[in-house]
Amino acid sequence: MAAFSRIAAAGGPATLEIEVDGGRLAVPAGASVAAALLLHGRQALHRAAVSGLPRGPYCMMGACFDCLVEIDGRPGQQACLAEVRPGMRIRTSAGGR
Repeated sequence: MAAFSRIAAAGGPATLEIEVDGGRLAVPAGASVAAALLLHGRQALHRAAVSGLPRGPYCMMGACFDCLVEIDGRPGQQACLAEVRPGMRIRTSAGGR
């Protein structure tokens, strides 16, 4: 099976640095927050309100709300719809992986 590869954006940096739960990650420029976190093995981003089970990116198009994170102090942001920016601060509530 062929692997997917990322095409770097013309004229921009290939990677940038974001902060996730207090740690620094180098992520592809132009990626969604969800894709960047998945790339680093972060599958669970928050916990379901009723069951407490870990939830993570599912639809990757904003329909399911399973990828909610806090971005730059704003809770309840859909990680699949937000593009990474240099210095972005992301907080998950799933307790890591």
